Formats: sequence, structure tokens, C-alpha cells
Amino acid sequence: MKRLVFLFFLASVLTVSVFAQMADPVHFTASMKMLGGDEAEIVFSAKIDKGWHLYSTDLGSDGPTQATFNVNKMSGAEPVGKLRPVGKEIAQFDEMFGMKLRFFENSGSFVQKIKFTKAEYTIDCYLEYGACNDEMCMPPSQVAFVKSGKSPVIGKSDDVKADDKVDDALKQDTVVAEKQDTAETDTTVVAAAVAHGDKDLWTPVIDELKAYEDNPTDNSLLYIFLAGLAGGFLALLTPCVWPIIPMTVSFFLKRNKDHSKAIREAIVYGASIVVIYVLLGLVVTWLFGASALNALSTNAVFNILFFLLLVVFAASFFGAFEITLPSSWSNKIDRKSENTTGMLSIFLMAFTLTLVSFSCTGPIIGFLLVAVSTQGSIIAPTIGMLGFAIALAIPFTLFAMFPSLLKSAPKSGGWMNVIKVTLGFIELAFALKFLSVADLAYGWHILDREVFVSLWIVIFGLLGIYLLGWLKFPHDDEGNRTNVPRFFIAMISLAFAIYMIPGLWGAPLKAISAFAPPMNTQDFNLQKSAVEAKYTDYDEGMAAARHLGKPVMVDFTGFGCVNCRKMEAAVWTDPTVAEILNDKYVLISLYVDDKTPLEEPVQVIENGQQRTLRTVGDKWSYLQRTKVGANTQPVYVLLDNDGMPLNGSRSYDEDISEYVKFLRTGLDNYSK
Repeated sequence: MKRLVFLFFLASVLTVSVFAQMADPVHFTASMKMLGGDEAEIVFSAKIDKGWHLYSTDLGSDGPTQATFNVNKMSGAEPVGKLRPVGKEIAQFDEMFGMKLRFFENSGSFVQKIKFTKAEYTIDCYLEYGACNDEMCMPPSQVAFVKSGKSPVIGKSDDVKADDKVDDALKQDTVVAEKQDTAETDTTVVAAAVAHGDKDLWTPVIDELKAYEDNPTDNSLLYIFLAGLAGGFLALLTPCVWPIIPMTVSFFLKRNKDHSKAIREAIVYGASIVVIYVLLGLVVTWLFGASALNALSTNAVFNILFFLLLVVFAASFFGAFEITLPSSWSNKIDRKSENTTGMLSIFLMAFTLTLVSFSCTGPIIGFLLVAVSTQGSIIAPTIGMLGFAIALAIPFTLFAMFPSLLKSAPKSGGWMNVIKVTLGFIELAFALKFLSVADLAYGWHILDREVFVSLWIVIFGLLGIYLLGWLKFPHDDEGNRTNVPRFFIAMISLAFAIYMIPGLWGAPLKAISAFAPPMNTQDFNLQKSAVEAKYTDYDEGMAAARHLGKPVMVDFTGFGCVNCRKMEAAVWTDPTVAEILNDKYVLISLYVDDKTPLEEPVQVIENGQQRTLRTVGDKWSYLQRTKVGANTQPVYVLLDNDGMPLNGSRSYDEDISEYVKFLRTGLDNYSK
């Protein structure tokens, strides 16, 4: 059972890595080259970022994604032969795939010959390709080529003049995936207009927004570091770590008669702990990748997986089982440390500590990595692990410097199991947050706000009851009395449970606003100043605003967005803000993680690549990127009835006075 749980944890991390998405490192252009007679070539030319390999054709099914030519529709023409790689092709054995591969570096091309068969032709095709660097691979990507016209030589008739045929040949359009700024803007706007109807409302306003220069500073990495620090201090107080401190410090003091040398080695030991955990954070960052970290925050499958992981961790802390690494691992590392000398032996001792204490630190580390990896920052896991490791290393170094402090340190005992169980309750509460994200994204409505709040009331109520000694778990000491610290913590937990009760009737509950589902999922709401968007469709909301003669606030948000919920509970509930939003603006909330399928997928060109928008969330995320130049949430944009900005954009900032100023500036500019 222990190994199964551990394998489940590892499998979850590896599964995430498979789905990690990267920014496109290959930049394609596509064009048609006439060969004379009835033949032509479709040429896909690529510029490749340094360090990346663009794979060639015919590599076999066991290798990376190979280049292939694919046809959506082709009339009046037909392919001739196979897709042909052109350029300096490199062939070498790849250890990762275990086979000989052919690929391009820096630049390369693929050519597909076609033959015209009718007087008019329509071609809708694409090249699918794959690319890797030395660390990771991007998912299969596509570059499209779409063209129609008159064939230059086939189907000559009396009303088709030779000059016309020459003009057709000279007027060939080069379908360029990576366009100049103006051309790219036109392409994206036209693509959006096809799906949404009003071209002008989708016009990018990135430069206009930048002119206002209203961009608050993001301090989220500091909070992540502090969260890691808190997690490390909690891990210290568990039965797997605290008893090891005096044993380790005594070992260093006995090993070296010279007290100063023992201190130096203890410092190296603490530094080794920091290095080990920071490396773990770097590995998670490498596995997830930059854009995948942001995608995880709204991906329902992974949020459900994280929910299950945290439930498993909570059950472990309650005493159902222990999550331990195979004992052979720690034994081998321990023997290795005994057979080596110098700094390496100290590092291996620190690694042994990491393995031995995994049953207590694993759930805390897992919870921390799960939480920070869904915040969208590529360095968040590393920063979190840095804070965790520093907190874990401090006592080893401190007690080695001042051994007399060990006499006054609290002895191991049942209080450590109380801390473990308390952490189990906390992990169970936060697990519901991840389930809520999946529930909101797919519209299941099984965990609406009042259900979520009810479960939190029960969890923290039971925590208070446990701390008072009225509830026992398998590893608790029999007849253990409630001491004074436990009594005060129990009082805080029970008070917190009572505080949440009004939330069942719509109270904002600012203390848990970051975790609870949005207010619009509340079935019974007595809150009079509640702000709820009447429109969740951009074009519908803009049409309503034009009819009413009101400005618009577009709220780019997400079901899984923590800071969005904080803003709604901490800022939108202010009477002044609520009055302005409800009476003076038309509020449009666009959820970028809405999984509702579009009636028909929409093809767009973005950053030189063809994209397919398949869900409502894809559509609003595309609008946010192309119109306002942002991809994080929340982002608030004030627009007039023509879709032009009235003020700079605003993101997460709980300063109510500044938010009111932001809204009133928009109203003043609208009236002008």
C-alpha cells in the first residue's frame, strides 16, 4: 500500500509533464511556388530557435513527431509524391528516443509538389511537425496553407486570356504564418469577426492601454516564499523530523572534538538540505514548463488529480497509512554516506534525512508544490522549495552552534501527532478548492458556494472538537489532556467555523474569498450589494452597453482564479464599488477556463501559428491576449461603446480607494 501511494504521487507528476506546453520555438512561413506547366510546390520554410531541433519526415512511429503533409480540402489540384525535406539535414543517434533521427537546426524547409487538374483550384492543407530541445519536446503543432484561384495553365478557354493567366501567376499570395504587425492584426481581427460578428470590437488596444501606465506590482513570489517557509517550520514539528535534530547535532559534535569544525559541518549539512529541496523545485519547474503552469490552474483533469492527492495526504496524516519511500533507498544512501568522507558524506547524510522523513514532509511538500504550480509562475516551485528548505535547515545549524539550546527544546511526544492530524484537516479543506475548480469549469454544480462553505464549516468544526480531545485518531495517546495551546487553537478553529455560517446566506466571507466558489453560484443570497455580471458574452454585453449608453467593464476572470475571488469578495462588496459597477457600467465577465464547446471550432492565426479555438474559454482567452495583451487573471478593462479603452487596465490590487478612482476615471473619460 505504501509503495502504491508513492507511485501514485510520482505518476501524477510525470503525467503533468507529458501535457506540458511550450511557447512555439519554430517560426514558419508557407508559400506557393509555380514550376511551370501544370505543377507547383507548396513550401513550408522554418526559422528555428537556438537549441531546438525540427524533426524531418519518415522517422517511424516510435520516434518524435515527424513532419507530415495533411489535406483538409483540395479541389482542382492533387499532391504529387511525398513531402520532401530541403536544407541542411542532420542525422544522428538520439539517446532519449533510442534511435537514429534526422532533424534541422536554425532553419529548414519542407516542400510538397502538387499538380493542377482544373481551371480553378482550392487548397486547404497544413504541415504538422514536432520539435525538441535537449530537455523537453513541444506538442505536435501545425502551420496552415489556404489558397484558391485560377489555375495558370489548365482549362484554357476563349474567355481566359493569356494575359490573365500571367497575372494570376504573378499575383500569387504568399500565405505567411508569421506576418508583419499590421497584417497579423488584420488576420486575427478577421478571424475573430468570423466567429463573433463585429470586427471593430475585437480591434487590439494594447498600445492605448500601455499609454495609461497603470500596472500594479505583483508580489506573489514573496507570498510563495513565505508559504514555503511556513510549511518548513510545520514539517519541523512532525514526528519524522523533530526527533532527528538532537541525534544529528550530537553526531556532529561527537564526530569532531573541535567545536568550530562541528559547526562548519552542521552548516554544510543545513546547506545540503537547502540544495536538495531547491533541486526538487527546479525539477518540477522543468517538468511542468512555463505555460503549462498557467494552464494547470484551469485544467479540470489535473485539478481533480490534485484533489485526490491531497485527500490521500490528509488520510495519511490522520493515521490511515504512511506514505514512505522504499526503505532500500534510504539504506543504500546511508551506507554510501558511511563509506565516503568529506563534504560528499555530509550531503548524503542530508539526503538520507530527506528520505527517512518523507512520510511527514511528503504530504506538506506535495501540497506546497500542487498549490504553487497552479499559480502560473515558472519559478514558483523553486521559490516555494527554497523557503521550505531554509526553515527545515535552520534548527540543525542553530542547535549545532548553540548545543545548550537542545536542553530547553521540547521533547518528542504525542503533541507531534496532534500537529500531523491538524495538517490533515487543513489539507482536506484545501483539497476542496481544486475540486471546485473542476466543478466550475465543467458546470457540474456539485460544489456550489453554499456546499463548499458547509464542508469548510464541518472540517474546521471537527478540527476544533479534535483539539479539545473529543475526537481520537489511531495514533493519538489515550487519556491525553487538552493543554493550553491546544485549547486556544481549538477556540480559533471553532470561531472560524462560526464565522463562515453567514456565508450560507451570501455573506462575502473575505477571509476565504480566495478559495470559495464565486458568489454567482450561491442559490440563496441575501447580500444586497452583491455584484454579478449580467453578461458572460463579450459581443452581447457590448451590444447591450451601446443600447443603454453606458461604458463597459470587461472582467477577464477564471473559475480557478484565486485572486479573482479575492477581488470579488474584498473590493466588489464595497458599497461604493458595488453601486458604480451595478448602476454606471455594464459588467461583462469572461471566464477563460470555461470548457463549454463552441458551436463550431474557429481557426485563427496567432504568433505565426494557426490555432483552433474549441471552447468558450479558448475564445475569451484569445480575446484577452490579442485585444489587451495579457494572459493572467484577473484583468479589468474599461471600454467605450466602440471597444476603445477609457483607462489603463487593472489587475489584482485590494486597494478600494484606487479601484474607485479607476472606475470614476473611466466614467469621466466616457462622458467626454
